[in-house]
Amino acid sequence: MLIAVVFEQAETNYAAYVPDLPGCVATGRTMEQVRERIREAIRMHLEGMREDGLTIPEPTTRVEELPV
Repeated sequence: MLIAVVFEQAETNYAAYVPDLPGCVATGRTMEQVRERIREAIRMHLEGMREDGLTIPEPTTRVEELPV
C-alpha cells in the first residue's frame, strides 16, 4: 500500500502526518528518524484499526509537486 505522508521541517526537528489517517503523526530530530517513526506509526495505526474491526480506508490523498 502506498499512502501520502506530509513532512515538515520545524526549527529544531521534523514532523510528519498522514492526511488519510487522522491522528497518525510522528516527529524526529532528523528526516531519517521521522521517516522511521511515521512508518511505525502507520503500522500501529492500521493494526489498531484492524483490532477494532474497522475497515482500512483506501488512500484518497494525492501529492504532487508543481512548478510555479
